[in-house]
Amino acid sequence: MTTPAVSIVVPCYNGGRFLDALMASLAAQTFRDFEVIIVNDGSTEPLTLRKLDELRSRIQVIDQENRYLPGARNAGFHAARADLVLPLDCDDALDPDYLAVTVAALKAAPEDVGFVFTHMRLVGGLGGVLQNRFDRFDQLFLNRLPYCMLIRKPAWSAAKGYDETMRDGMEDWEFNIRLAEAGYRGLEIAKPLFIYTVRADGMLLSKSARMQGTIWRQIRERHRGLYRLPSLVALWRSSSRRLTSTFNAVALLGSASILPTTWFDSLFFRLMMIVRSWRVRRGIIHSGED
Repeated sequence: MTTPAVSIVVPCYNGGRFLDALMASLAAQTFRDFEVIIVNDGSTEPLTLRKLDELRSRIQVIDQENRYLPGARNAGFHAARADLVLPLDCDDALDPDYLAVTVAALKAAPEDVGFVFTHMRLVGGLGGVLQNRFDRFDQLFLNRLPYCMLIRKPAWSAAKGYDETMRDGMEDWEFNIRLAEAGYRGLEIAKPLFIYTVRADGMLLSKSARMQGTIWRQIRERHRGLYRLPSLVALWRSSSRRLTSTFNAVALLGSASILPTTWFDSLFFRLMMIVRSWRVRRGIIHSGED
């Protein structure tokens, strides 16, 4: 059996209703040298179990007890045979050229470029395009990267995988900070090749969004050294030093230091909603029903 160029890791917890669309998206990829690994993360829904059984003859399906998204992704990375690994949730999709573009870019990049990411096209509850970017300083305050990135497997290993204690969401934010801390850079592809589905019961609109302040506190506790003033100043000096980034950092750190956790959660969520409304007014994103 030849080793594929890419391993696509798909966590699945009772997501059987999305699997047909997912497989159609992958079948449409113009780059064909990849394997698909679905991690059945303790699914109990009959439809999901039936769909997974139908797929077992064509792709690898790993069954495990429910370990949430970080545990499912880690299991998929461990099983991946390729040196390049792409985490992809079962309700999202890829543009047909996603792999062709990102694989070529990462293979041509220096070894310290540990991952390649693209911009996001929103579908479902919201539409439009969100631009992603990577800056080591910015990443400490706001997650500007998608979870779906083509990652060198040694970079995942150096970052010690996803933190499986982060079960409330945004485990990718903390993981991305550790990628940067391990010395890896990211390469941006300024095209919306990742198709992200916004659902009312999804992470973007529900639990993790309302807990973003709390989760950020947890991230700061895990990386105390990075948030000390000398480290922040050093990172700021090496960053793009945009005025908005500096203002965001000062405002968030100041608010987090004086507000109770519940108040900070509420403030953080309200700011997210204000930014979303501004994007809607500017036409950057729109209701999925438009």
